[in-house]
Order: sequence, then structure tokens, then C-alpha cells
Amino acid sequence: MLIHSAAQLLTLTGGVQRGKGIGELGLIPNGAVLIRDEKIVCTGSTPDLLSAYPDESLFDASGKVVMPGFVDPHTHLIFMGNRALEFEMRLEGKTYMEIMNAGGGIVNTVKATRQANLNELKHVARLRMDGMLRHGTTTAEAKSGYGLEYNSEITQLQAILELSNEHHLDLVPTFLGAHAIPVEFQDNADGYTREIVENMLPCLLSWWQVNAPDKPLPFVDVFCETGAFSLTQTKLILEKARQLGFPLKVHADEFDNLGGTSLAVELGAVSADHVVKTSVQDIAALAQSNTVAVALPPTPFGLAQSEYTPAKQILEAGGILAIASDLNPGTAWCESMQFVIALACRYLKITPAQAIAAATINAAVAIGRAESIGSLEPGKQADLLILSSGDYRNLGYQFGSNQVDRVMKRGHWVVVNETYWSQNANT
Repeated sequence: MLIHSAAQLLTLTGGVQRGKGIGELGLIPNGAVLIRDEKIVCTGSTPDLLSAYPDESLFDASGKVVMPGFVDPHTHLIFMGNRALEFEMRLEGKTYMEIMNAGGGIVNTVKATRQANLNELKHVARLRMDGMLRHGTTTAEAKSGYGLEYNSEITQLQAILELSNEHHLDLVPTFLGAHAIPVEFQDNADGYTREIVENMLPCLLSWWQVNAPDKPLPFVDVFCETGAFSLTQTKLILEKARQLGFPLKVHADEFDNLGGTSLAVELGAVSADHVVKTSVQDIAALAQSNTVAVALPPTPFGLAQSEYTPAKQILEAGGILAIASDLNPGTAWCESMQFVIALACRYLKITPAQAIAAATINAAVAIGRAESIGSLEPGKQADLLILSSGDYRNLGYQFGSNQVDRVMKRGHWVVVNETYWSQNANT
């Protein structure tokens, strides 16, 4: 297929965009993109490609933006139940940590998730994936973390693997057994840390080698935060994970600056996520590394907090910035990367072009998939969007509606006018 006459074709070519260089969209006016065998063959101006490939099937994108599919590099996709009651409690003045210490928060979701079987987990997650895809997300990271014991965590990872095979939306798995301290280890965080290090991680490696031998190992993530895992405990878990060959991520600096971001840099983690209370020293460490700072603007928005990731300082220092939804039941039930972009423009104080780069090529870097997705370049997967307007800036300017007209996944239309087509749709 030759998609032609795009008002703006955004290619995002050239790899990761860091520091003040973020926002290079590779924009081609009156652009065209040629797709064959689920891959991008070439991009260029419409007159040039129509002349070079006169016999291709054509799709007219006149008056529209054509761009890469969104990559969401931080989600807690697999969970049961909701926490609307806690939302109401926060509106009445309770803080997130107060609710968590009272038995709410993550532990509340753990109760419901542990009781669910594999098919139940997949059913509710699939509905969320449908919404994400309709809003333009074509690849997403997905974490376990609502089991906090080995068998339940493995069931969540199994759900992620199966859903990624069954759904058009590709999922990149992360093991987050260190999401919170379970009730069985109440007042014994060191004991649960030892359980993860000595038992869960080695068993996870063995399970993965048997059940997903052809897939990359999942990321291992830790919630390094007051009330969750200390810096010392986080380091023990991540060092063991690295020793076993797992790639690393870290939840860092959401509420307190414990040093998790610098630890992520020290251990070569692919990303440090949240990074709200991040210090000047941590920002400097990020700037000297390839660790991606993943901002999650729906989370402080969902908590009605005033502090967001210091994105401009990270970029001014030379760091790499990505943005994500943090889709989860407690603080940010958000399925739309379009809304994430709108929030990023307003609260991270970045431009629409910078936010788009953070939601595509840099987000792909944050999940270790930049070689195959995140931009429209020859040889990459044909994952792309056609917007309903002809100006990319509308992604930051407008909010509350779906601006995605069509979604292409691996060279096939999977969403047309917000209608999700089944896995078997190949036209």
C-alpha cells in the first residue's frame, strides 16, 4: 500500500532524541509512505513516490497527519476491580500514602487480582487494550505487580504473553513483584525482599526459559519509595535481576527522593519512571547516561498534585525524556496517550512536537524496542496512525476527544473511525 498526500507525514527518523534536540519530527509536507510485507519500505514526497511506484494500491490521506503509532512505556494493565472509593477519599483530604497505610492502595487491588483466574484477568485487560488501540497506542509495556506472591505474579505474566499474541496491541512484559509489601510480610520488608531475591527471581527465570524461550526476558522493576522498598532493598533486588540477565526499570522519586534515579543510572536500567522529586544531582546523572526518564503526567493529575516531572530541567541537562500513561486502578486509569500528550504540554511545559517524540521514538527506547517501532523508517514495523486533522499540534491543543481516525498495525488497518477490527481483519 502507498499512503499518499498526507498534509503532514511525521517520520521521527534518526533514533533517540535527547536534551534540547527533542522534537525533531522529520516532517514531510504532502508526504507518502510505502508499506510492503508488514514493513515500511520508504517515505518521501507524494509526487516522488507516486512516480517511483505507479502500480501500488493507494490510500489517500489528504488533509490528514500520518505518524508513528504511540508507544506507552509504563502501564499496570493487568488488574481486577477499581478503587473509586479511594478516589473519593482523596477528594476528602486523604493522601495516597495514608490510604495505602490504612490497607487501601495497591494491597486493595492485590486482593481482587489474586482471586481472579487467567481468563478473568485477560478479559478485563483486553477491554482496556481495545481502548488503548482505538486511541492510537500500538505497543505498550505491561507490568505484573498485583499478586505479590509468585504464582499470582506468574499468572499475570502469562496473561500478558497470551494477550500480546491474541491482540493487535503488542505488549512488552515487566515483572513487578516488588510493587508493595504484601500482608504476609507486614512489618518485614527485608523478609519479602529476600523472598524476591532468593526465590521469585530465579524461579521466574526458569519459568520464562520453559514458557517463552523465543521472547526476550521481561524487565524487572521495583517501586523504590517510602512505604514500599528502600534504596538498599531496591539495589539488592535489581542487582540479583541483573546477575540473572534481566533488563531493569525503576519506579523512582514519585513522592520522595530516595536516590532511585541515580541507582537506575548506576545499574544501567533502561528507564527511571515517575521522576517527580528528582534532585539536581539525579538529573545530572541522567544526563550523562542512556537511562530514559519516563514522566507519567496522568499520575499527579489523577492525585490532584501540583508537582510534575521536571522535564525542562532534564532536557536542558541533556537527558532523554519519554512519557507514559501509568494506566492503573489507583491513580491514573488512563487509556489515551493523546491525553498524556495534552497533559505533558501543559504541566511538563514541553511543546507538542517534543511530546510526540517522547510518546513515540523515545518511548520505544524506554522499552528497548527502538530498532523496530517508534518511527516511520525503512525496515521498521508498519505501525502508524492517521489523525482526523492536518496539524500535529492539535494533539497537544485539543483534549477529551479521540483524534485518531485510523490505526495500522503491521501493515493492516485495525481501527477505522474508532471501530476496532478483530484480530483476523487483514484488509
